[in-house]
Amino acid sequence: IPVGSTSLRLLETAADKNGVLQPFTGETDIFMTPGYQFRIADNMITNFHLPKSTLFMLTAAFSGLDRMQTAYCHAISEGYRFYSYGDACLLERKET
Repeated sequence: IPVGSTSLRLLETAADKNGVLQPFTGETDIFMTPGYQFRIADNMITNFHLPKSTLFMLTAAFSGLDRMQTAYCHAISEGYRFYSYGDACLLERKET
């Protein structure tokens, strides 16, 4: 369970096409949007990111847009904190 979007991006970069973690050094330029096929993480922990941000796109790719929109509506109605020092959520990977 990666904690944070950066951790997820790094693990996905280091995973081979079969979802096996391989040694990795360097930088990553991976950009995850809906339709991305995740290889390694089944769950992740992350903050509530700004709507319409690339990080929201990553969470929508991971858990599904409908699920994330529902979660955000709940978070807003309950007064959750957003941004880097806000409340976190445990997300399950959307079945493909």
